[in-house]
Amino acid sequence: MLKIYKLGEEVLRQNCEEVKPEEINDELRTLIKEMFLTMDEANGVGLAAPQVGIAKRFFVAMADDDVERVFINPVITKTSSELSEYEEGCLSIPGVYETIVRPKAVTISALDMNGKPFTIDAEGLLARIVQHESDHLDGVLYIDRGDEEFKNKTIETFKKRQANAAAKAAKKAAKKAKLEAKLNAKKTNGAN
Repeated sequence: MLKIYKLGEEVLRQNCEEVKPEEINDELRTLIKEMFLTMDEANGVGLAAPQVGIAKRFFVAMADDDVERVFINPVITKTSSELSEYEEGCLSIPGVYETIVRPKAVTISALDMNGKPFTIDAEGLLARIVQHESDHLDGVLYIDRGDEEFKNKTIETFKKRQANAAAKAAKKAAKKAKLEAKLNAKKTNGAN
């Protein structure tokens, strides 16, 4: 499984670069397969390249029709005037959900994993996923589209989580270093 980057990590706020034609190769296709596995393991429905640490314009999606879709260099060319509300979450902001208003339907053009261009009209969950994942490619998170107070609270919560995780990792590293020093001292004393 690939590492899923979390809120607060810089790559999630970058404007991603287009994938060049020569980059659509077996290496990218392997990465795409790993992204589907990672997304499935994490119980997600979409996963964008920056969420796995790659600042490139592509994402994978699987809506309620269970079709695996790949969107390379996607462009939303049309949005419906009709809007819909939906409680969104994100693998990069685990355990946090908010109702977000987005267009109910979109038209999106992209390249598939073989570099072939396609255009689809998406509605319902697929339209929601396409918009959410396209936002990731521009460094936008779903919390940016909701209530400002909720966004700020979420960012603060994740800063605290990161600080706690860093402190825990430092404590673990110190404990390991102390143990290794004791073992090395025993080896040195045993050799004398």
